[in-house]
Amino acid sequence: MLESIIGTEITLIAFAACMAVSLALGLGIAFLCMYKTRYTQSFVVTLAIIPAVVQMVIMLVNGNIGAGVAVAGAFSLVRFRSAPGSAREIGMIFLAMAIGLATGMGYVVLAVLFFVVMAAFVLALSTLRFGAGNEQARELKITIPENLDYSGIFDDIFAKYTKKSELVRVRTVNMGSLYELCYQVDLKSEFIEKNMLDEIRCRNGNLTIVCGRLPDGR
Repeated sequence: MLESIIGTEITLIAFAACMAVSLALGLGIAFLCMYKTRYTQSFVVTLAIIPAVVQMVIMLVNGNIGAGVAVAGAFSLVRFRSAPGSAREIGMIFLAMAIGLATGMGYVVLAVLFFVVMAAFVLALSTLRFGAGNEQARELKITIPENLDYSGIFDDIFAKYTKKSELVRVRTVNMGSLYELCYQVDLKSEFIEKNMLDEIRCRNGNLTIVCGRLPDGR
């Protein structure tokens, strides 16, 4: 059942079967990547065709060591023309390449089983929000005048609206006439964010305030 459908020679029927499975599983990987995450059209289209491309390369190499080394060298140059992606995107690329390798060697049933297992695993982890950070964590940037002492100036407001607050960075802006304070805070509730910002505005002279989720790299 898990044997390769490719014998000593690649037949038209075997090639068509491998190509159909590669394209179908590539489309499945693209949908898997689109589930509950940000994506671009160019990336998901690329994911959809990677298994078929890798399959074709493996079929052309077909045991030729010289061709295999040349292909490996060509693939190694691709990374210099590509922007680095997120960990999820890199994982999806590896998944697509693994499926392309399997179909290229004729193990279409094994490729389908592998995709089903990995898709179920990824969907389960996403549904359970495995490894997700604190939803109430915010990065808060507050601009204050240079003559205002920022030491503990917002402590009472943070005590009212947050579970935890930490001043992580202070820098001067506007030619040194203003300070920008960067805090990391954990809100008690997402519905009180506006009330907290309104109280901060009254204290910092209605200067600029930026509040958003922590960057993904944090």
